[in-house]
Amino acid sequence: MATEPPVVSLDGVSVEFGGSGGLLSGLLGREEEPVRAVDDVTLDIGENDVVALIGESGCGKSTLGKAAIGAQRPTGGTVSYRGQDVWAARDGRGEAEIPFDRIRRSLQIVHQDPGSALNPNQRVLTSLTLPLKKWFPDLSRVEREERVFTLFEHVGMTPAEDFANRYPHQLSGGEQQRVVLVRALLMNPDLVMADEAISALDVSLRVEMMDLMLDLQDVFDTSYLFISHDLANARYLAEKSDGRIAVMYLGQLVEVGPVEEVIADPQHPYTQVLKWATPDLYEDPAERVPVRSVDIPDPRNPPAGCRFHTRCPEAREACRAEDPDPYPVGEGHASRCFRALDDHAYWDSEVLDD
Repeated sequence: MATEPPVVSLDGVSVEFGGSGGLLSGLLGREEEPVRAVDDVTLDIGENDVVALIGESGCGKSTLGKAAIGAQRPTGGTVSYRGQDVWAARDGRGEAEIPFDRIRRSLQIVHQDPGSALNPNQRVLTSLTLPLKKWFPDLSRVEREERVFTLFEHVGMTPAEDFANRYPHQLSGGEQQRVVLVRALLMNPDLVMADEAISALDVSLRVEMMDLMLDLQDVFDTSYLFISHDLANARYLAEKSDGRIAVMYLGQLVEVGPVEEVIADPQHPYTQVLKWATPDLYEDPAERVPVRSVDIPDPRNPPAGCRFHTRCPEAREACRAEDPDPYPVGEGHASRCFRALDDHAYWDSEVLDD
């Protein structure tokens, strides 16, 4: 029996910025080094799936998220929506079975700063009904407003008419975040990319917001790509949804797997660092720090071989010479580390001591 393709599939996706040199670089006679923000990432996101993408600031999480929803053109690899190449549809290459307009409507985003995502000069109701008017022209004004009011009530913003007729500055940060979540879900999306969507909220509101996202997932049958720098938040959302955690370092996914396995028994040394740095998840912070150096390499000039070897306490000479592939370490669990292989030359090479 044929299986349905994933909602979104990234196959060897890379995104590179810079490298051509700007005006100042030309005058100084030097060319800027390109930054490969995303480097050869392969990831599938299925129906009603939750993938929590975690990593340090600047590792490429947001760029990968934008590529996944068709908001950032990759410089290598392909992004597909239900088997349709997103950028082939965008550029009119071949005969697209799914038009690009439908793809963009089906892939939505919730930003970190909801205030900047809302027009300060428009009432909330106007900001939400305009996209409905564009994408669902058969709906009457009353039907559009009723759809907005219904969702406001579902997210606890009652009386709905009162909140909908306010301006963004008249809402709290948590209320603004609910509004942009409502705006994304009004499109009946198949995937919502939530980019640090709860990081600006008070700690007391973060769990409430994640619970709301999961409640709405049940209503709309949507998937989430949840981007965070906080492993505890990623764990909470993925655990409650039976989802996965994907760990990113310098543009690469270094570990992807079921949340229970990734948290209880992380297979990549960088994942162990993130766990050690999260007090709620690490049992004995007095143990040896699982990192040789705190300095993150320049993404314009990443280390040869394994990108984490300059910081990894398990690094050996083999790690300098070769970049590992993602190797299976369990069902649906992969780690980009030679230590996943019993017979790799890594085990016979010298331990790095510098």
